[in-house]
Amino acid sequence: MLVAAAVCPAPPLLVPEVAAGAAAELGDARTACSDALAVLAASRPDLLVVVGAADADHAGPYPQGSRGGFHGFGVDADVRLGAGEEGPRTLPASLAVGAWLLGRAGWGAAPVEGLGVAGPAAPEECLRTGRELAARDARVALLVMGDGSACRTLKAPGYLDERAAAFDAAAGRALGSADTAALAALDPGLAAELQAAGRAPWQVLAGAAEDAGLDGRLLYEDAPYGVGYFVAAWS
Repeated sequence: MLVAAAVCPAPPLLVPEVAAGAAAELGDARTACSDALAVLAASRPDLLVVVGAADADHAGPYPQGSRGGFHGFGVDADVRLGAGEEGPRTLPASLAVGAWLLGRAGWGAAPVEGLGVAGPAAPEECLRTGRELAARDARVALLVMGDGSACRTLKAPGYLDERAAAFDAAAGRALGSADTAALAALDPGLAAELQAAGRAPWQVLAGAAEDAGLDGRLLYEDAPYGVGYFVAAWS
């Protein structure tokens, strides 16, 4: 059963070494992520699963001990998904950022695994995956890594799309109120057009939390670099 969840953005820029001189720009987001992780630890889970978007080659489960890093961003920084033997695959970027957050927090509250969710995954598939995760143990927690639209400004990665602000506002309301129905209703086609990589992971969360009766709090919401970033805690 799902007992808690934290939602965090997944840009590698969240890692100060990657952001370099711009590290201070996401300082508030890092603080909010730390607060959300504290909620996870306080829930005393038996299992923590880090869920994040991945391409088709990197979708699927990642066992405890799986490694990743940020060498592709010019930074010699490695991360590890909890203690354990190294897994056979390298973590996708979203899970690597999650592993970095857990390492920064000194996570030791429960075993931790990862799950990469393919970006085009249908809502029904995501919801089913979430239900399966929630049934994994008596007390399951999720760390859900994902961004909103990437089309909020002219300089955004996806340029300006006038639909982006409304999409992000709806996502923010759903994440802040633990509204699983609203998350499940997010349009995958629109999300893809707006480059909202968090849609599939958020819908996995919706499936996991369907009958959990959790309350939500939105701890951070902003669109630096024209990308919607959210931090939320469900408990």
